[in-house]
Amino acid sequence: MPEIALPVPVFARSVQGAGPGLLLAHGAGGSVAGNYGPILDGLAANRTVVGADYPGTGATPRSAAPLTLDGLADQLVAAAVAEGLETFAVVGYSLGTAVAIRAAVRHPERVTALVLTAPVARPDAALRRLAERWRHLHTSGAHVPLARYLTPLALGTSALAAMSSDELDALVRETARSLPPGGGDHADLVVRTDVREDLARIAVPVLVISTTEDFMVGPELHHEVAEGIPGARLVGIPTGHLPFAERPEAWLALITDFLDHLER
Repeated sequence: MPEIALPVPVFARSVQGAGPGLLLAHGAGGSVAGNYGPILDGLAANRTVVGADYPGTGATPRSAAPLTLDGLADQLVAAAVAEGLETFAVVGYSLGTAVAIRAAVRHPERVTALVLTAPVARPDAALRRLAERWRHLHTSGAHVPLARYLTPLALGTSALAAMSSDELDALVRETARSLPPGGGDHADLVVRTDVREDLARIAVPVLVISTTEDFMVGPELHHEVAEGIPGARLVGIPTGHLPFAERPEAWLALITDFLDHLER
């Protein structure tokens, strides 16, 4: 496949640390800080970590056109190259796993490994309905009902059981307050995502991390990704869809242990 020319990078980006390159692809409705903040210092302890926020989150303005996986993947790779990284591993979370997969297929000369947490190759019926409702509520400005809908689904069984009603209500209010302007656009891309044909084309080491208590992107979708990528390693972490909130230390250890092993 001929090398694909990179666009001028326009997404707001951050860079931290020094060492081998690591590119971060965040999830729908998230951001680099929101999805990776609790583990960012650990990731950057021995690596140069580059993150870029999708349109409508962080400091990146919303896009006037519908988002595409190709567009996000190319922009993220362009951000890494602009920061001086010629090759790099990619860590993807949730929707960011499909972005990472597309980046590896479109730019195989640059991507050296993938770590895919709560991955999705295509939404099943349940995830499609969730994303469609997310898109509708966000677009209509119903942020509190959206947060009330998403929050219990995002938490794992253990985390949800440990919360009081007052704590859950406070979390719903904070979630509603912090919803990014582009969240509905991200949900729309979830509905349209399908990278199943890309899976067999991945030719780099891959770690798939299944969030085993996940009610948003179910473990069966994680297994579909792992089974479709030749040689992919599958591990589980007992958390809901938010490993950065529920078990950040364990999540960080899985990522860094895998990358350290490859670098050795």
